[in-house]
Formats: sequence, C-alpha cells, structure tokens
Amino acid sequence: MTCAICSRQARGFGYFNAALPRSNPRRSSHRWVFCSMRCLDAFTKVMARLASVQEGAVIDPSDLELAAMDSALTPLGDYVASIGMDRPLADYRKEEVLRLIEVVIDAYQAHMLDEHERMAAKDRAFFEQRLANQPPPSGPNSRIPF
Repeated sequence: MTCAICSRQARGFGYFNAALPRSNPRRSSHRWVFCSMRCLDAFTKVMARLASVQEGAVIDPSDLELAAMDSALTPLGDYVASIGMDRPLADYRKEEVLRLIEVVIDAYQAHMLDEHERMAAKDRAFFEQRLANQPPPSGPNSRIPF
C-alpha cells in the first residue's frame, strides 16, 4: 500500500473516519495509510479544516477579499439610495433583492479581477526585467535558450 500523501510505501500509520460506526460498510472505504507521522499530521490538518468548513465555519477573508468587499459598499449604497433608504429590506420586492445581489457581486468580482490583473502585470514586469538582465547566451549551444 502507498502513502495517501506522498505515494511512498506505507509503514503502519493510518487514518479512518471515526464519525462512522464500525458496522457501517463505508467506514472501511474511508481508510487511508501513510509512510510517516509527518504525512499523517498533514492529512489530519486537512481533514480538520474540511470538517470545520462542512460544519459551517467561515474562513477568514484575505486582505484582497476584504478590499473587494469594501469596494462593493459604494455601488450597494447607490442602489439602496435609488430605491429608497427608508424602506426595510423585508419590504423589497424579489426583483429588487436580486438586483441588490447582482450589484454587490458585480462590484466584488470587478475589484478582484482588477487586482489580479494588476498583480499579473507586476509579475510580468518583474520577470521581463529579470530576462532583460540576463547575459546573452554564448558558446556552442548558444541557440538553446535554457
């Protein structure tokens, strides 16, 4: 048997889903083996993280996601002002709620897209600069770029 993490030969370390009773036939199909405690610990951390996500735990947003949320506030405020700020959310019609969701998601996605494009341009400029600073190839195999 091979390690579920690194595919080396397994050496007696194992993991099974203890949430399933012994009589459940699916329990044996959810059994993994590992080559070392290091691989077992890595797998355990992954399983714990998956369990917390499945239980409804929210993963903390990154700085980029927080900035995207902030960028959605202005379009959200503009939309709410256009339909009347004195109305409670419970009084919104279905079309107004769907439009509100669309406004927020569009603003969030637009910010994320802009930031990813900005980061890609920054990375591209960095690598182009590194490529420009490399000495020209010389020798008998100078035509091979690597």
